Amino acid sequence: MSILVVGSVAFDSIETPSGKRTKILGGAATHFALAASYFTDVRVIGVVGEDFTAEHEAVFEKRGIDTEGIERADGLTFHWTGEYSGSLNEAKTLGTDLNVFATFAPKIPEQYKDSEYLFLANIDPVLQLQVRQQMPDVKLVCGDTMNYWIADHRANLDKVLAVLDVLLINDGEARMISGEHNPVKAAEKVMALGPKSLVVKHGEYGATGYFSERAFGGKASRPFRAPALPLGEVVDPTGAGDSFAGGFYGYIASQPELTPAVFKTAMFYGGVMGSFAVERFGTDRLASVTSEEINERFELFREISHLEDALAGA
Repeated sequence: MSILVVGSVAFDSIETPSGKRTKILGGAATHFALAASYFTDVRVIGVVGEDFTAEHEAVFEKRGIDTEGIERADGLTFHWTGEYSGSLNEAKTLGTDLNVFATFAPKIPEQYKDSEYLFLANIDPVLQLQVRQQMPDVKLVCGDTMNYWIADHRANLDKVLAVLDVLLINDGEARMISGEHNPVKAAEKVMALGPKSLVVKHGEYGATGYFSERAFGGKASRPFRAPALPLGEVVDPTGAGDSFAGGFYGYIASQPELTPAVFKTAMFYGGVMGSFAVERFGTDRLASVTSEEINERFELFREISHLEDALAGA
């Protein structure tokens, strides 16, 4: 099964307690695609500038990711600059240079229109909706957003939420969308806006899945909590959330049908891929991980979380 992801392919300049890197490969679509590529076929739609080289392209090619949908435009690639000081749970943005991304208008190649799964990464909800409307026959559509779109573009965001099957956001964003501090009430209000299921990420504390009665053919399912893997060192958390999304959705797309057990297992694979992403700067670790390492880390999750017991009631 193939996933079509639409989002940013970017350069990041990052400083963390572990060091500093300038203009390394990043972007939501990049991290998502790399993580998902270990489970299924991935196609990417984005835009890059003249500074995007064959070396950057090779990162995608080595993972078999289809980049025909990445537009090459005159100018420079989207560039984000940020730092992590003190807490690694939140970055301080020092600069955002949209460059060619400022006029990004997603174009879906004809050969991409048979994609079974669609992931709308964190971009302008107007663009997310345009892509969703051009892909009416996808099996499942999942999306992401952030506080900027929630606060300043709510009307357009609500149109996107209405056509999502799954929404992935963090707990602060869930509170912003719902106006509720209680996580259960917040999840209920978010899902009432459209998504059948909701995954709320808690950074180093894992993620919680919530399910409406529409998620699995009318059968209700209780909230499910997947822990994060304890790590001795976190080098760069920038791509953790998008890598979680890639592992989560990549696993779902690799399965013949979506069941509660598949959804919950996918949350653990999301945690696995997110844990690899933070071990080095940028995409270095995510691009070089092996299937054996993924399986070993999943088994570690299984041991610390008693996964079989959790899935017994799925």
